[in-house]
Amino acid sequence: MPHERVTVAGEDRTPAEDGAVMRRKPSAKVATAGVTHTKLAVEDELEWLFREQPTEDYGIDAHAEVVDGEDVRGRLLALQIKSGMSWFRETAPEGWWFRPDIEHVAYWLNHSLPVAVVLYHPETKRCHWQLANRKTLQQTSTGGWKLLVPEAQVLDATARKALREAAEGDPYELRIRELQLAKPWMELLASGKRLVVDMEEWINKGSGRGDIRLGIDNEDGEEPEKLASWGVFLGLASYAEVVPKLFAWADAHVHPETYDGTEYDQYRADCSIWDDEYEVFAAVPFEEWKRDLNTERIRPYRNGGGEVDFYRLELTLNELGKSFLVVDRFGMKGGRLLTGEDL
Repeated sequence: MPHERVTVAGEDRTPAEDGAVMRRKPSAKVATAGVTHTKLAVEDELEWLFREQPTEDYGIDAHAEVVDGEDVRGRLLALQIKSGMSWFRETAPEGWWFRPDIEHVAYWLNHSLPVAVVLYHPETKRCHWQLANRKTLQQTSTGGWKLLVPEAQVLDATARKALREAAEGDPYELRIRELQLAKPWMELLASGKRLVVDMEEWINKGSGRGDIRLGIDNEDGEEPEKLASWGVFLGLASYAEVVPKLFAWADAHVHPETYDGTEYDQYRADCSIWDDEYEVFAAVPFEEWKRDLNTERIRPYRNGGGEVDFYRLELTLNELGKSFLVVDRFGMKGGRLLTGEDL
């Protein structure tokens, strides 16, 4: 008996054909495995922070942030992650040749962060790495480029010293680097977009372990459009005090729509009286009840099972962020000297 045909995207298909279209490509699965294993190596072996980057960051898949104990000082490495056996076909005496295109080389050499290429081997489950800089990149006789990725350079605890040294910089350079990396987010704020920070704090963990996600509130009732995410280990430090300082270029305050919604639900639970199926509100108005919350204070809007506190903060561009965009525009385009009107 023939399969019933259905219409998908204007085309007639059988369910079997439609299933073939929806099947995930093997290459996508391998690429995801590479990012996942690199993340595990950075977090479990190096004991650093891993920040997967949006696809808009051409040639960079993630950032690794150096952590010494509880000390996080903005020392970052940019990671280009490649997955699959095809990257291990061209062997060299000590490892494998990786051949980037000219555009990637130019981008890496001008990047504000030191860049490391990571090759994930699906059979050995190992990640091999090499810094991509003017010392390691070699130009070929045909005008192309190649990079030796040594087999001995595995992304584990043995790589910590070399990668930490690559990420070092003086405090001034690190602060400017932080602003340069945040520039796309500042530009979104300057264009009128609403940026929100979602935080999940594991309150019963002594490490202060948690997750942070940065996204765009499109004001459509949907979850924020994801821009970036990373983990943090803040020890006993207060999330409400420390996390806003991670965004020196913006002011942080609670996201009003999220908190109004959840706090109204709590108000109903605290102040409502139910008569059969009908709800009768107590005499205390919502705004009066809410004044006792100190709504300017950064606080969780929800707790999950007594284990996780959930926060959602909204960012607004502060004077540092506005000034940096002005200086960056001058550095990029030149023009007249800056005046007070620009700030």
